Amino acid sequence: MMFFDKEPKGVYFLIDNKSFYASCEAIQRGFNPLKVPLVVMSEAENTNGGLILATLPEAKKLYHLKANVSRQRDLPTDPRLLVVPPRMNLYIKKNLEINQLFSKFTPEEMIWPYSIDESILDMTKSWHLFGNSVRSVARLIQKTVRQELGLYTTVGIGDNPVQAKLALDIYVKHNHDLIGEIHYQNVPTKIWSIQDLTQVWGIGKRTAKHLNRLEIYTMNDLAHANPYLLKQEMGIIVTQIFATARGVDRSKLTEKPVVKSKSLGNFQALPRDYQSQAEIENVIKEIGEQVASRVRSHHKLTSRISLGIGFSFHDSEIYGKSGFHQMLSIDETDDNQAIVIQLLYLFRNNWEGQSIRNVVVYCSKLTNNTGRSLDLFAKVDTQIKTSKLNQIIDEIHHKYGFSKLVFANSLDKGGTALERAKLVGGHNGGKSYE
Repeated sequence: MMFFDKEPKGVYFLIDNKSFYASCEAIQRGFNPLKVPLVVMSEAENTNGGLILATLPEAKKLYHLKANVSRQRDLPTDPRLLVVPPRMNLYIKKNLEINQLFSKFTPEEMIWPYSIDESILDMTKSWHLFGNSVRSVARLIQKTVRQELGLYTTVGIGDNPVQAKLALDIYVKHNHDLIGEIHYQNVPTKIWSIQDLTQVWGIGKRTAKHLNRLEIYTMNDLAHANPYLLKQEMGIIVTQIFATARGVDRSKLTEKPVVKSKSLGNFQALPRDYQSQAEIENVIKEIGEQVASRVRSHHKLTSRISLGIGFSFHDSEIYGKSGFHQMLSIDETDDNQAIVIQLLYLFRNNWEGQSIRNVVVYCSKLTNNTGRSLDLFAKVDTQIKTSKLNQIIDEIHHKYGFSKLVFANSLDKGGTALERAKLVGGHNGGKSYE
């Protein structure tokens, strides 16, 4: 245990808002989130109906409904159950309010919004201003959020962010005050005692199976494995979960991560299975144009594009694969047409008639747009006019919104751009918070 003495040590809270989307909806309707059966359900996506995005405890207990698992077909006919659509603008507004509350307890630069419903707080230098113990301060923050916003929160406490995350995910639910703690001195009892690897943040089923093949079945096995042999077998990513097994995390919230290779892209889950080539290519054009616009907004040029196509569940079973992903190096550009033409080339050379359920487009190998060479095989005037036209369209979108000016192909059958423009975070933004 002596190696822990050299590791950085602080006081970190990872705070999670219980059933955040559903709790926000309950509070907006004047209900206590712990006493009303309510679910937030996305709009119908396919023949299975919409997906339940969030459930309150009463809905789980009475109807056994689970977020991101249950669908519209699983809903009971009980009129007591409230089923509401998502309002992402409301949730973003509440997230900002919550983090503003947190800034009363620690400086803003010590707050990291980990997700829309979770935040990491570095309380190392401020916790003693609010209580006699770290746990009492966590309890005070819970009460403050409850009193001012009506939301219930859970808190994981640790000497570093990863300990706080594990305490939140694994031990909070066992405590009446919804607070869990892990510290260096109890890593053997709190982390090494975990028998199911998939309980741990960062370890999915595939990674767990790979570890099992190496005769690593528990966190204790992982913590005492040879890290050099693990890296040789599984790559650098395993060094992170090895550190997690030992409760080690040297990250600092105030340090921005350095990104070696940035990319810009968009993912689109289609509202139904697309089988028509014309419809699929229409969506690829839309997403390609949107990504090209993002490249221009960052004043970049791209020299590599990638296209990912996800098959429908039915065709994934038939063809024995979930889709395909292809990359292509191109001349530096930020032009819609140049990018779309190459995306369609990738699609036509790899698609074999499968029905499609999602499309992803990325542009990488980005360089600053400080000027570029003209194409010798195209008219100079045409290239200049195209560049100016793209710029004008981008300015209109920025000033008036994307839906105010769209390409004609977005009005064709299968087009999704207009509907996507209404979404926030992939879901309905909501017309009002009130």
